[in-house]
Amino acid sequence: MKRLLGLAALAALLACGTAQAQQKQMDVKIGVLTDMASLYADDTGQGSVAAAKLAAEDFMKSHPNVKVEVVSADHQNKPDVGTGIAKQWIDVDHVDMITGVPTSSVALAVMQVVKEKNKALIDSGAGSSDITGSKCNANTVHWTYDTWMLANGTGKAIVKTGGDTWFFITADYAFGHALERDTAAVVEKNGGKVLGKVRVPINTSDFSSFLLQAQQSKAKIIGLANAGGDTINAIKQGAEFGIVAGGQKFAGLLIFAPDIQALGLKAAQGLMFTETFYWDMNDGTRAWTKRWDKERNAPGKVPSMNHAGVYAGTMAYLEAAVAVGSAKDGKAVVDKMKTMTFKDPLFGTTTVRVDGRGIHNAYLFEAKKPEESKYPGDLYKLRATIPADEAFRPLKDGGCPLVKG
Repeated sequence: MKRLLGLAALAALLACGTAQAQQKQMDVKIGVLTDMASLYADDTGQGSVAAAKLAAEDFMKSHPNVKVEVVSADHQNKPDVGTGIAKQWIDVDHVDMITGVPTSSVALAVMQVVKEKNKALIDSGAGSSDITGSKCNANTVHWTYDTWMLANGTGKAIVKTGGDTWFFITADYAFGHALERDTAAVVEKNGGKVLGKVRVPINTSDFSSFLLQAQQSKAKIIGLANAGGDTINAIKQGAEFGIVAGGQKFAGLLIFAPDIQALGLKAAQGLMFTETFYWDMNDGTRAWTKRWDKERNAPGKVPSMNHAGVYAGTMAYLEAAVAVGSAKDGKAVVDKMKTMTFKDPLFGTTTVRVDGRGIHNAYLFEAKKPEESKYPGDLYKLRATIPADEAFRPLKDGGCPLVKG
């Protein structure tokens, strides 16, 4: 009898120890590295910080033993500034994961920092498909979109509807070059021709000389391989040049909902573009947007897919960190993400490939005419759903060194 009581006591002690281990406090620190004040601020910036804070709040609510702290900084769209902040965060402030990071040149630089220091980057903002291609690494996940997806969504649709001659106005850095390259390949593959291109410094205020070159090319489509304020300025100044009135059309190769708001539907109507999230898609996206709007404290603004990607990517990262038991080993957490399936109301079902590419549906949208908009923020009409297995570049074609065979 004494032996049985002793075994029972030992079993109870072991069970208690297991329960305590399961409830062990886990601290996670997340850094939102973004553009706070320049041309991408509306599409990323404080909206991305708000999204990360919502993710932290939601995760801690369902995991009381996990404490998540969110910090943020402005990388000013400069790789040296971005890497400096990333190193400070990891070495001194003990940040475990970095998210946001618009501007591909900054993202590509920060990728090297997290690899060297074995932390994680869950990117929602940069576009270059090289992030999961030739430049991929085992510590990075590219969650929201990329230039291959944009090209094969928007570019293919426009060529197939008759837009078979193109002139590119391209942001002169890694993202713009990748977007031009990927879209030109799609145009030519589908029987179209590229008649010319011009490279434009980032954050340009005067597009007149570039628009004149595009106009003189006689191309049916002027492909804007840029984003944010640059896209808005090009389209607004294009109206002054009579681009659309003269029979040419703009292809906004990367357009976000805040950009359409800034342009207004009178100027934006008819633009076709590809995104992976729209705030007004369903009840889940609308409910999340209400919470984001309250956290963001900017009434009337709608979230971009970048903001949604920060939320969903952060939630997925935290799930994987809990499964691993720690957030300290970035590669281990990213490796775990690649074995899991994530479901949320913003992106639906998402998996992460070996190259770090987040795989989920994408959507071809068209900006509504002013008379079609029924309420504030009613901006898009859905033209097509691109299934997850078609939305992103095939794994074998990316050149990622993590892909065996």
